[in-house]
Amino acid sequence: MTRRALALAAAVCAALLLAPAPAQAGGRTETRQPARAHAVGKHDVRPLSRAHAHNDYEHERPLTDALAHGFTSVEADIYLVGGELLVAHDPEDIVPGRTLQSLYLDPLLHRVRANHGRVYRGSDLSLQLLVDIKNTGAATYTELDRVLRSYRSILTTYVRGKVRDAAVTVVVSGDRPRELMAAQRIRYAFYDGRATDLNTGAPASLVPLISDNWTTLFTWQGAGPIPAAERAKLRQFVRDAHRGGQRVRFWATPDVAGPERDAVWRELVAAGVDHLNTDDLAGLEAFLRSYERAAA
Repeated sequence: MTRRALALAAAVCAALLLAPAPAQAGGRTETRQPARAHAVGKHDVRPLSRAHAHNDYEHERPLTDALAHGFTSVEADIYLVGGELLVAHDPEDIVPGRTLQSLYLDPLLHRVRANHGRVYRGSDLSLQLLVDIKNTGAATYTELDRVLRSYRSILTTYVRGKVRDAAVTVVVSGDRPRELMAAQRIRYAFYDGRATDLNTGAPASLVPLISDNWTTLFTWQGAGPIPAAERAKLRQFVRDAHRGGQRVRFWATPDVAGPERDAVWRELVAAGVDHLNTDDLAGLEAFLRSYERAAA
């Protein structure tokens, strides 16, 4: 690691000691590969509305691989270091130049322009960019807000009480400053809620997404049939969210290829869960396309 990278990591570690602990937005990927920014390739893949790439930046080609598999939601963790929004899971993973702009915002801007206003040609689905703030919540969000202004032509935007839909929707997770976001009259990002936000009257114009840890809400991990009480709880959870105009995502669902993972995914789809969380892009694509064929 270069001296500059070491200095950046040290700065983040210091900031983490002073900042409140961020809310966890997902488990770690067991295996990581170095990631680089690439031009986003195929534009004619049929999108999968439920596919969410957890810790997307840890794939060999951030964003590019997810879009090649038809994913419509991707997750990027960010640290504010030296005035830059750097993408990494942990402070020791920080590499200069791997900014949110270079890995995600710039490629998305170019792709949306090439596709006449959409991420996927012929599809009105908005790509969700879930940005997980890992340090100095309010300061990091303030810089994120400043950066997003430059990309507002492609972003879903909240303007004085109304939401204007666009090709990319940014949702902020992790150490997110709710009061700061709620006070904004113009906002280029939205708030990732939790189970405690259900049935509270939290408006979808601020909280369009409800995410939570599967293992804190449910015990079933895919072995055998889901207990009837847990199936009823899951479906009521989704109904409550949808009644409020909110989408649902769970992290920490089983993600090792096998019948247990597929069983959980089937229950999530049957319940109407909007985003299935995975590190296995090819595995989830194959599952969802097979599910679509069986339902046709």
